[in-house]
Amino acid sequence: MLHKIKGTSVCPPRPDLMQILTGLVGGILGISAIAWLTQLAEVPLLMAPFGATCVLLFAAPNAPLAQPRNVIGGHCIAALVGIVIFQLAGSGPLAMAIAVGVAIALMQVCRAVHPPAGANPLVIMLAGIHEYHFLLTPVLAGSVILVLVALVINNVGAGKRWPNYWF
Repeated sequence: MLHKIKGTSVCPPRPDLMQILTGLVGGILGISAIAWLTQLAEVPLLMAPFGATCVLLFAAPNAPLAQPRNVIGGHCIAALVGIVIFQLAGSGPLAMAIAVGVAIALMQVCRAVHPPAGANPLVIMLAGIHEYHFLLTPVLAGSVILVLVALVINNVGAGKRWPNYWF
């Protein structure tokens, strides 16, 4: 909630220490789990947008954009769009723009908006990824791992309940 001072808006209050520690520990454990499992399984499970996903999962866990449906669904939808558009139109500037726009629209239609997933088509096109197995690893597996870590971290402490909804 914004505080008002003589008719002007100011920054929202700083989160309490527990929420700050949740963000710190959640980010460390979420990315560590994915990175460790990547090394253990010798399968790529980590991608850059997962860092931004951690911000939502651990710093704003009650936001609709940080719910499992949004995290997993948003990443899968946006990655699928990126692969399809890359296969159909390549990776030029217009194709990248169309892929991001289509990904946003489909996430909205599916009620699975997750802002970090908006980067997935760009990651896919810039890396030249055209194979559908990318949807399983790293996209699906990595996003599920983060949701599982969030399920533990975001429920530590009395009266905490995450997620607000699953699907």
